[in-house]
Amino acid sequence: QVQLVESGGGLVQAGGSLRLSCAASGRSISTYNMGWFRQAPGKERDVVAAITWSAGITYYADSVKGPFTVSRDNAKNTVYLQMNSLKPKDTAVYYCARARTEGFGSASNWYVPRRFGYWGQGTQVTVSS
Repeated sequence: QVQLVESGGGLVQAGGSLRLSCAASGRSISTYNMGWFRQAPGKERDVVAAITWSAGITYYADSVKGPFTVSRDNAKNTVYLQMNSLKPKDTAVYYCARARTEGFGSASNWYVPRRFGYWGQGTQVTVSS
């Protein structure tokens, strides 16, 4: 099995930046799609950004397109989420996750939560006004 540990969350003022890291261990993630998800108070967990195993395709929620960038370093078995121009509405617990199966690079809805079966514990991101 794979273990995922998120880090890099914290408190930041609006307009600031954070870089989240997701360190995987136990198994290589190089052949798996990876995703970042968040859950704000009173809301469902939903995708923020995702990246295919080949890093050739990315997905971003409309609300974060532009300010956020997802990337991966397979040599380090790590996925990143660079978050710029943060807003209070970005406040949430952020989770990284690995796809249930290899591939899915061009499958329909490859980035939705149900495609991912291994999740980290999450890291809190709080953006103050």
